[in-house]
Amino acid sequence: MRHDRLAVLTALEAQGVAPVFYHPDKDVCLNVIRACARGGAGAVEFTNRGDFACDLFGEIAREIQATDPDIILGIGSVMDAGTASLFLNRGARFVVSPCLVPEVARVCNRRMTAYFPGCGSVTEIGQAHELGCEIVKLFPGASVGGPDFVKAVLGPMPWTKIMPTGGVDPDEASIAKWFSSGIVAAGMGSKLITDAALKAGEWAAIETNVRKTVEAVAAFRAN
Repeated sequence: MRHDRLAVLTALEAQGVAPVFYHPDKDVCLNVIRACARGGAGAVEFTNRGDFACDLFGEIAREIQATDPDIILGIGSVMDAGTASLFLNRGARFVVSPCLVPEVARVCNRRMTAYFPGCGSVTEIGQAHELGCEIVKLFPGASVGGPDFVKAVLGPMPWTKIMPTGGVDPDEASIAKWFSSGIVAAGMGSKLITDAALKAGEWAAIETNVRKTVEAVAAFRAN
């Protein structure tokens, strides 16, 4: 199933939690991705780290498309247009950067693929909107103003959709603090997919942690 940009945006907002991780072993990656999907977060960000990450991503994406076509696999830590193109040609359904890279936005727009650039100021958010980015990644979330910054931006720019990464924890208090500020989703890494669970191969524990976090977001939204 080919996930278009609208489907990706809808899925990410619905789950509210974007799992973010990297591991050099293909089988570990497949187990983590499938655990996240079983837990209710089928849109997953694999980060571009380490040698041959692009080749590894291609292998993972090929198998996921064949066995779990409902999973939406994206790529993070993309810093230039060439790298974005490499991952798009290997099946990336969305692209994430730690900063705003106009050339990456243009490449993604040509492929009608969602791009989430890292922004740390109102000016950068405005530039991202001009480049056609529906959701901006607030990064590093806690360091650029946290929930208070989100509220301040949404005052004059209520159409803005913000997804912080860095500073959002998988617990009810943190979720309530951030989502009450107006974010549409949150990227979560090692606190959601812990190093201990990865090393021990505890896929069920990852699934449980993801499910609890997704349910906490849904419960907050329902209030």
